[in-house]
Formats: sequence, C-alpha cells, structure tokens
Amino acid sequence: MTTALKKVIAKLDKMPTAEQNAIALLLNEEFAWKKSFDSTQDELQFLAAEALVEYKKGKTTPLNLK
Repeated sequence: MTTALKKVIAKLDKMPTAEQNAIALLLNEEFAWKKSFDSTQDELQFLAAEALVEYKKGKTTPLNLK
C-alpha cells in the first residue's frame, strides 16, 4: 500500500461510520465503472472506427451545441 493511500485511510478511520460507508460506496461504484469501461474497450474502438468511416464518407452532421 502506498504512503498516500495509508494517509487517506488514516483520515477515513477518524470519520463517523456513516461517512466511511458513503465513501466506501462511492469507491465501489468507481471500481465497478472502471471494470465495465475496461471490459468494453474493443467495442469502443470498433465504434470509434466506424464513426470515423461514416464521417469520412460525409454521412455525419455537425452538432450545434450552442
């Protein structure tokens, strides 16, 4: 475990249980999101390549985000 992580855990240890649980929930959600994101990289690369082909063929329209 890194020194930085040890310092954060020491701070967490001094917090009330409810706050510790809330932070634990946030971290678990972040881990789940990262796992999901990591497991879809091949699909995301395929979709990005497909979008680029459509763009080069002129099949896309610019977004007006104003």
